[in-house]
Formats: sequence, C-alpha cells, structure tokens
Amino acid sequence: MLNKILAGGLVSLLSACGGGDGIGPYVTGIQGKSLFYGQSAVIYVSGKYMRSDMLADTGTCTNPTFDPKSNTDLAALYCKITQVGPLPITIKSADGAVLSSTTLTVLQPQVTLTTSMGNVVLELNPQKAPVTVNNFLQYVNGAFYTNTLFHRVIPGFVVQGGGYTTGLTKKTSPLAPIALETHVGLSNIRGSLAMARTSDPNSATSEFYVNLVDNLSLDYQSATSPGYAVFGTVLQGMAVVDAIAAVPTGTVNGNTDIPVTDITVTSAVQTQ
Repeated sequence: MLNKILAGGLVSLLSACGGGDGIGPYVTGIQGKSLFYGQSAVIYVSGKYMRSDMLADTGTCTNPTFDPKSNTDLAALYCKITQVGPLPITIKSADGAVLSSTTLTVLQPQVTLTTSMGNVVLELNPQKAPVTVNNFLQYVNGAFYTNTLFHRVIPGFVVQGGGYTTGLTKKTSPLAPIALETHVGLSNIRGSLAMARTSDPNSATSEFYVNLVDNLSLDYQSATSPGYAVFGTVLQGMAVVDAIAAVPTGTVNGNTDIPVTDITVTSAVQTQ
C-alpha cells in the first residue's frame, strides 16, 4: 500500500493559500538523487507555488518526509528504500489531485571492496536473500570491514574474510546472528558470495566468503544439512579474488590456511 504523508515540514514561507493571487501549486519535475537500496533516498520535487499541505505517495520507499528547508520552488523528499526495481512517485495537492507522477528505478545494490590486491565489486540479491543482504549492508555502511583481512584462503575452494584484523585478532560483531537463508534458488557456484557460519545454521554475523569453484555441496541438501546462504556475486574483480587464492598460506596459532602476507580490506563501500 502506498505511503502517504503530509509535507508539514516545509518551511513557513510556504503560503497558506498556495501562492500569490490564489494560484495553486504545480510540479514541473521529480528527480531521484540517491537511490541506494537500504538507504535513505533523496528525491527532488521542483515546481511553483508548492504548499506545505502537499501529499506524496512513495510506494515501497517508506517513512517519507519533506526536508524542512524546502521552499515553494524546490522540495527535498526523503524516504527509506526497501526494494529494488520500479519506484513510483506521485505528488498530490491537499485535495488529492495529482500534480505530477513518475517512476524512478532502484538498481541492484553493489558494494566495492578495496583490498591490498585490487578492487572487487559485489552485486547483492535482496529479492532472494533480504535478511542476509540487509545484515551485510549494515556492516558495510557501519565501516565494520575497514582494515579487516581475508584470513582464510583455500585454493580450489573459497577465500573468506570479514571477521579478523592484523595479527589474526577476532573483531567483535556489533550485530546479532541472523537466520539462515538457503533453499531460495541461489547456489554456491564460482564467483558467488555467501555467509560463513558455525555449525549452528543461524549463527552468521560478519564473515563472508567467495566461491572459487562450484561448491554445490555447500548448498541446501536437507533440513539436517541446510547449507550456506548465498546472497550475491562478484560482478567485477574475480581476477583479484583468484590472485588472493594464489597467496601462500600457513598455520597461525593452530589455525590453518592463513595467508602468510596480510590481505587487507581497506574499505567496503556501497557504491550502488
């Protein structure tokens, strides 16, 4: 159901009668600036004689509100993007008359990992794994992955990161473990992105891995062998992942498959 709001936050310079000489409000354009899944969208509404009692229908973009610094010619509308794909936006007058409408597009979320061996661009799939994607983006947008390591490297299997810093120091997760999302049509094929976990199916937090080959044995098999949750894919930079997989490894404090040279994620940023 479309969300409707009263744009009561528009500054007081908006005329109570909608403009000089009784001229009603009209909208000339609607333009999205920041349309990132999981984040607050910025939607600019341009026009003339726009009033503080206008209504906005924003569909799946939730909790919409106008910026209080908006004026009669340009209003900034904010809402939280919760789905990818078409995003219908309609601006109405106080009596419900449509002033303008358009459909914006929210693209698949992407995250760029900047590593000591090059950049890797990940595309996420919130349609099939929303819990896992939302969890991962919380870590990304909270800068949790800054200066973490790819701490487990097994050629012909996976490269894993997201939980340790230099010296193989475990980083404390600020978020609770999430429910396992498998059996949703995503598979642990080469280049896919998935969550690491313990033997408890619902224990994944921040650690993730990229499959170097088709690891179908990691997919859902049964209720007693539920597999590992895939939630995205490497869009660009698989050559970097392969280079990480070729780094010599050893044993540190009883932990095997540890790269002998630190492979650092210097930043993880949502870029789409």
